[in-house]
Amino acid sequence: MKKVGFVSLGCPKNLVDSEVMMGALAGAGYEITNDAASADTVVVNTCGFIESAKQESIDAILEATRLKREGGASRVIVAGCLVERYRDELVKELPEVDAFIGTSQVGEILKAADEEFDARELTITPIGNKSATYLYDEYTPRMRATQSHTAFIKIAEGCDRPCAFCSIPSMRGSFRSRRFGSIIEEARNLANDGVKEVVLIAQDSSRYGEDLGEVDALAALIRALGEIENIDWVRVMYAYPTHISDAFLAAIADTPKAVKYLDMPLQHASRNVLKLMKRGGTRDSLERLIWRVREKVPGITIRTTFITGFPGESEDDFGELIEFVRNCRFDNVGVFTYSDEEGTAAYDLPDK
Repeated sequence: MKKVGFVSLGCPKNLVDSEVMMGALAGAGYEITNDAASADTVVVNTCGFIESAKQESIDAILEATRLKREGGASRVIVAGCLVERYRDELVKELPEVDAFIGTSQVGEILKAADEEFDARELTITPIGNKSATYLYDEYTPRMRATQSHTAFIKIAEGCDRPCAFCSIPSMRGSFRSRRFGSIIEEARNLANDGVKEVVLIAQDSSRYGEDLGEVDALAALIRALGEIENIDWVRVMYAYPTHISDAFLAAIADTPKAVKYLDMPLQHASRNVLKLMKRGGTRDSLERLIWRVREKVPGITIRTTFITGFPGESEDDFGELIEFVRNCRFDNVGVFTYSDEEGTAAYDLPDK
């Protein structure tokens, strides 16, 4: 039995893709291991979001090719966002890699792992903003890499937001939601497998269902998931601030199994910087949003993230952000320095 080692980098959304690939391989008779050094084939599922993530991915790829060069793994497969973003460069610079799989080609993992198939001939489908269609469903095999009591459910894929610092639309395609019934059935399957907490994820969870013509679909989804026997907690991550509806907040407040928790990246509070980021909003509008969330869902925990050092950010802008954070008293804050990424609108901005 051939043994496949997985290195999964980046966010939970990427982890779900790894779980899907591992599920397909396990179903085809491969043995899955997290020990790359003992594997016949190594799969590196990469992140390409910011410079530090790209470097981590490159380091992991080079380590996998070192194992191959020294007689360990006989096959190296590189998948994920880095492939989608730099496919031509990677194919040219890494001849020792046997296969490259883009984010819309998760289902090609069995071809890529087949030693009798020349997987370098696999065409890496360019996504752009409109051509991606890949979505897994309730029938897709998954080998979960999370703790046994919890599981991620990817409710949508891609993103249409124009955020100036972000390259995700070019790597993941435009926003597309899974069918409501597919998500419910997956949650039931997970509950039957002993899962107690389902965590709903997407690039933009709060937009779930809009592309299907639905209104407040995320609220309805939370309530429906709360009715599933043996699921004890329903958690939402990656909500966008302009799409926090009263119906969504009511679903969190009124659904006993809904975790009173909101993961909502705000990125900044200065009107000037938010405009440059192409996110819109002002400090006042964001403060009103925070107060509304806390009023509608008493005791809620709010987690957010911010970017500092964005092109054009002044000392006054930074000071306004500091004051905003002090006033809002978030429960958890992550702060990241701006990463200058080619291909994004921010890359061409002055005053860096």
